[in-house]
Amino acid sequence: MEKHKPHHIGTLSPEMALLGLLYDKDWHGYDLHRKVITDLGQVWHLSQSQAYAILKRLETQGDISAEKIPQKNLPTRQLLHMTSQGRENFLGWLNAPSGGSTRAIRMEFITRLYFLNLYFPEKLPHAFNQQQAEVDTHIQRLEKTCAELSSEEIYNRMSLEMRLKQLKIVQEWLNDCQKYFKQS
Repeated sequence: MEKHKPHHIGTLSPEMALLGLLYDKDWHGYDLHRKVITDLGQVWHLSQSQAYAILKRLETQGDISAEKIPQKNLPTRQLLHMTSQGRENFLGWLNAPSGGSTRAIRMEFITRLYFLNLYFPEKLPHAFNQQQAEVDTHIQRLEKTCAELSSEEIYNRMSLEMRLKQLKIVQEWLNDCQKYFKQS
């Protein structure tokens, strides 16, 4: 049996988008939310209350810590810091492929590209190659499964054929997207 490389699809949450911004700078929750909306708003649809809930979960998990900053005549603000555990989790996620789901590629892979370009642009070619290999593996798996279907399994075949077409378009898209990074 073929061994699969680990990837962190999780629940397709913008958790890493928020955590990643804390990699080299401390932020307030409101500012983090605004930055995600500004830079990745077409990737992640994130309300302010969702952002605060995710940040609270990251703090509970030990990935971030909060420093309370008192303000005169205003509520106390929290300055958020990434912990060493958060750094390790973020870097592990950053260096993993996004699997073969088109949704995971659209959301997580684009988010990975954002952070790789921000912090480690020299790793972009590897990320594209790694994701392309992941997509290729999934295409081969789906083609094999499709070939093994009986002629009566038309609905399963239709579903597999659709997924295959989507992944073949993703292959083209991966090649096309590299142009954005070859110029910089």
